[in-house]
Amino acid sequence: MKTSLFDYKLPKELIAQFPARKRDQSRLLVLDRTDTGKPVFLPFKNVTDYIQPGDALVVNTTKVFKARLIGHRATGGEIEIFLVRQAQVPLKQRRAAIKSSEKTQFPARTLKDACVWVGLLRPARRVKEGERILFGDDSVLLVKRLGGAAWLVEFSSKTVEKRLVAKYGHVPLPHYLRRDDQPSDIRRYQTVYADPNKIGAVAAPTAGFHFTQPILSQLKARGVKVIETCLHVGPGTFKPVTADSIADHTVDPEFAELTPDAASMLNQVRDNGGKVFAVGTTTVRTLESAKITDGKVVPFSGEVDLYIRPGFEFRVVDHLITNFHLPKSSLLILVSAFAGRERILDAYRAAIEERFRFYSYGDAM
Repeated sequence: MKTSLFDYKLPKELIAQFPARKRDQSRLLVLDRTDTGKPVFLPFKNVTDYIQPGDALVVNTTKVFKARLIGHRATGGEIEIFLVRQAQVPLKQRRAAIKSSEKTQFPARTLKDACVWVGLLRPARRVKEGERILFGDDSVLLVKRLGGAAWLVEFSSKTVEKRLVAKYGHVPLPHYLRRDDQPSDIRRYQTVYADPNKIGAVAAPTAGFHFTQPILSQLKARGVKVIETCLHVGPGTFKPVTADSIADHTVDPEFAELTPDAASMLNQVRDNGGKVFAVGTTTVRTLESAKITDGKVVPFSGEVDLYIRPGFEFRVVDHLITNFHLPKSSLLILVSAFAGRERILDAYRAAIEERFRFYSYGDAM
């Protein structure tokens, strides 16, 4: 299929720059795939009317961290390091890379305590291997260029890493939020169920923004199983589909986990005839990446790079709760695979007519 088939025109003023005043005050478009009628427009809190006792609400509990670090070169120029994921680099390889620099002396005894990240640098054209990026009295080492803006970035210790992220880090807001991050973003660019033990996302699973603890408690009290999964969302979630054909696009790998307990609860719901509601495209990718053996969803932990496009056979997810996605994006392609391209684009046009708010801080469907 041509990528151009997944395009639509969105007035810029409908790109939400800030979240709704309260999470559950956002709006909800309900699209029934078995009904030829028009979409239904409701307050988001009415989502509970569609989830029945015995169903499962599956959420992504990854926690966003302040992944954008703003530092300086020794020459004074500003450098942004966008931390993507931790990297496992053999000590011997790191030491060799550092020794290849004639300008840097990095004591070998500290290498064992160091931690390495893959980071995207901006600007990246003039920086060199072995160079230090300065953050006050601290610094990080540029170990190796991986290609383009990607580098191996080394912190001298985990303690230094935590200190720099806390002091110099910024909430990694997406590019279409045309503003700097604010203190309120630390709380609102995060779900209420984000697990502090599962820090690792550099972009939020935004479909979960609308849920509040009272909504979750109401669902649980009605007999709905709230099941936790984890997928650490990477910057690739914003990568546009630039190929003429959607088949020529690739999805960047991300770490995902479906624990044995979560898989067991999920299988129990399925065995009892309950429906599976996935909160967000990241949850869909996690669940649909799992193996199914003898009709049972199998737990797993590891990187996933599942690219869902029209023709994909959904084996686990029955219903999807999601935000409105960018034109010609892999996320719009995923929801089109789930509900049909023409129906999704018709629903998007209806949402635009109703002045729904779009993208990360926008409304839901």
